[in-house]
Amino acid sequence: MTGTALDTALAYYHAWTGHDFDRAMTYIAEDVVCDAPAGRMEGAAAFRDFMGPFTQIVVDTTLISAFGDDKTALLMYDTKTLPVGSAPGAEHLTVRDGVITHVRIIFDRLPFDAARKASEVDAR
Repeated sequence: MTGTALDTALAYYHAWTGHDFDRAMTYIAEDVVCDAPAGRMEGAAAFRDFMGPFTQIVVDTTLISAFGDDKTALLMYDTKTLPVGSAPGAEHLTVRDGVITHVRIIFDRLPFDAARKASEVDAR
């Protein structure tokens, strides 16, 4: 895997948004570190456990912006998910030797919390 960090980040993004999470994981380093609103995760297995379920509820995505250089990339996107109609997010990715070694994910958890609470009320 060669190319700029932006090339790697976009390949990763297009894989997970295309519902091919196994392919997306080929761009993730075994010792990846991910910082997200849920906290810090270390290692590919922890990252898979965090991102995998999310990718399964994604219905559609729109890439808003993407830029980067040889070492880092920044992606901003909006996702439509089963519980939430618009869930914008951003990822800052560090790439070394063609794999993502650090991911900083920023998104608003409030719409997901509200959807979860609404489904709990509906279940009663």
